[in-house]
Amino acid sequence: MVDDTNKRAGRCHCGAVRFETTLSDGFKSIRRCNCSYCRMRGAIVVAAEIGGIKFLQGEDVLTSYRFNTESAQHFFCSRCGIHTHLQRRSNPNLYGVNVACLDGVSPFDFSEVPVMDGVNHPNDTGGPARRAGSLRFIRAD
Repeated sequence: MVDDTNKRAGRCHCGAVRFETTLSDGFKSIRRCNCSYCRMRGAIVVAAEIGGIKFLQGEDVLTSYRFNTESAQHFFCSRCGIHTHLQRRSNPNLYGVNVACLDGVSPFDFSEVPVMDGVNHPNDTGGPARRAGSLRFIRAD
């Protein structure tokens, strides 16, 4: 990991895909989405600009998935199946990087994560992005 707090190292589960990313605003952009795909996948993501991910190895092992409008592109390791990042539908100039792939970071490090309303996506409704709710993690002590 590099000294800049917005620069993070990451990888998929099997280690075939390794990358460095520069987060746009640290963990301030953390979120989940409630669209059909994200709901099933369950990843928590943070923002990185296009060009903000540098692949150290395994870019050729990544596979992508698109659905519905085919605007968003979801990337995952073709060996272990772990979702590493996505190119956002709402802003194609941003990636959403899976926090679980970042070294030293767990989705359970965040007590509350905003959930965005991807079911009623702004590109479909013409309205602003809406928050659908929050996902909370309460540690059992």
